[in-house]
Amino acid sequence: MKDFVLSLLKWIGILLELTKFKITFFVTVTTFLGYVLYKKAVHYDLITAILGVLILSSGSAILNHYQEREYDKLMVRTKNRPIPSGKTKPLFVLILGVIFSLIGVSVLYYFHGFLATLLGIIALIWYNLIYTPLKRVTSLAVVPGALIGALPPIIGWVAAGGNVFVPKILMVAFFFFVWQIPHFWLLMLVYDEDYKKAGYPTLTRKFDREQIFRLTFIWIVSLSVASMLMPIYQLLDHKIFNLGFLLLAVWLIVKSRSLIKNKDDPKMLVKEFRLINVFVLLIVTQLSIDKLI
Repeated sequence: MKDFVLSLLKWIGILLELTKFKITFFVTVTTFLGYVLYKKAVHYDLITAILGVLILSSGSAILNHYQEREYDKLMVRTKNRPIPSGKTKPLFVLILGVIFSLIGVSVLYYFHGFLATLLGIIALIWYNLIYTPLKRVTSLAVVPGALIGALPPIIGWVAAGGNVFVPKILMVAFFFFVWQIPHFWLLMLVYDEDYKKAGYPTLTRKFDREQIFRLTFIWIVSLSVASMLMPIYQLLDHKIFNLGFLLLAVWLIVKSRSLIKNKDDPKMLVKEFRLINVFVLLIVTQLSIDKLI
């Protein structure tokens, strides 16, 4: 019995690695946000919307492990992933990724119709067939790749019954689009040498570090501005949250000045990476609470 439990825990750990659960979980959070922005309530069909997106995004993540298995061997950050470490076989991962993707598509189609399913398929194709190969071509791949993170809140909105072309949800999608660019740039700067070892084109081959920090700071300021535009699009029902958004935007800009002032501090990039993620999480929390109270 003990051996069975240990084996089960081992495979659960491998599955969590393969599905990049931290990322896919946040994808479901943004799907939840899109849903409650439209419904202003939580109904039973939220479960199927979240489940469909979670399984589909997990399938996409699993396929990404298969696609990048040879490059993952070359980087310290990724050499212990399931395939390069030998925990599991590439063919198994490929089959698992296809199964997860098909189940995710099926759940979305059966419970939420063609449009939600189409958006999910576009996200899958964009991540695995466009963004992933493009990373080997240009360090600016994250700009078109950021479209992937803009789609889950729209899927949630559509699953709840909303129209995809309503300015409100497009503004939310734009906010997540802007966020992903400094998010990934900071990550690439932290692991710059790792990416170079694996043959990825990096930002430091196009710009010097000071230029990159300034460009990243500009994107972070843009993220703050995007959050302040949300009240204009009538995304908030309670005025107190207008003040909350303003304070958060100012807080982010002030704290992010370290990108320019303390550019020689190696820990600064990690701190900034966490900072913008906390900012986005606080924005999501306020938007959700505003609609549910």
